[in-house]
Amino acid sequence: MGTTVTPELENNRIEEAVTLNNMTEQNRNNAPSQKFSHVGAYSSLYTICQIVGLLLVFSVFYWILNFRGGFGFTEAKIIFNWHPLFMTIGFIYLFANSILHYRTFRSLKKRDLKNHHAIIHGCIIVLVLLAGWASFASHMYSNPPIPNLYSLHSWLGVVTISMFLSQFVSGFVSFLYPGIAVQYKEVVMPYHIFFGIFNFILAIGTSVLGFSEKLIFALDKEYKNFPKEGMFGNFLGLLCVFYGALVVYMVTKPEFKREPKPEDGVLLTGALE
Repeated sequence: MGTTVTPELENNRIEEAVTLNNMTEQNRNNAPSQKFSHVGAYSSLYTICQIVGLLLVFSVFYWILNFRGGFGFTEAKIIFNWHPLFMTIGFIYLFANSILHYRTFRSLKKRDLKNHHAIIHGCIIVLVLLAGWASFASHMYSNPPIPNLYSLHSWLGVVTISMFLSQFVSGFVSFLYPGIAVQYKEVVMPYHIFFGIFNFILAIGTSVLGFSEKLIFALDKEYKNFPKEGMFGNFLGLLCVFYGALVVYMVTKPEFKREPKPEDGVLLTGALE
């Protein structure tokens, strides 16, 4: 049995089709403006992120220079002061920039971004090893010697470093070593991304715990009297948490993701980009 199409019904269909086409065309026209809007928002947040990160590094430097006796290699307490500075530069500031690198320099080739990512992580490993040496050497040369690896901060530090080294090795083998199958990369990528972000969050938490531990040991009963160093140390912890939250927001927001380019070839596109 046939269906009779009245002029009114036909006109309605034509109007719906025209409206749908107009909406589709409008979405296409709005897409570039939305893209530039997201890029502009990311650039603004990235500028704030750099300011906060550098402020954190210089604040730690100021804290050690003005409250902890500065830097050197002659006394145990002075040797230890390299530990928080190197850890802040490596495990917080450089770590943050390494996971934001894909989204920050989105115009570069994917292969170059991967190489930069690996190089920054290599620099972090050097700084972390120097920071670890400073901690163990200061304990060893103290009179009497101080035991190692007994606090929660040190345990979390070992976990954080071990996870970072595992991420570095697995990432190098999976994404930079030639001849690895694309199917294997697709399986590894989500885990690499998740544990990378989790590793950064763990580094932030471990650092905040380290600041608190150092203040308690150094100030002892004076800490409860709101001394300048205690308040400044608390500020360092809050600044560290704020910086970590800002970085995690920027690296997990889908709108800030780098769009794949034709020259990327078969290289995978991950959530960190």
